[in-house]
Amino acid sequence: MHPNFEKMTTSELRAYALAHRDEVEPLREIYRRRTPDAEAIWYRLPETKEDEEQLLQFQQILSEK
Repeated sequence: MHPNFEKMTTSELRAYALAHRDEVEPLREIYRRRTPDAEAIWYRLPETKEDEEQLLQFQQILSEK
């Protein structure tokens, strides 16, 4: 008998899926919870040297937190 995947938190579900790699149902639930492409935030690749520098500064700020 499988646990109720719908009631699990995403962290619990991810841990369960990693511990039970042969099971498909937890993966289906993870996929169901994902953000649809229409609502996802898409980032473009840097096109200029200035864009690339801004990206590097942003990554540096994130790594400091």
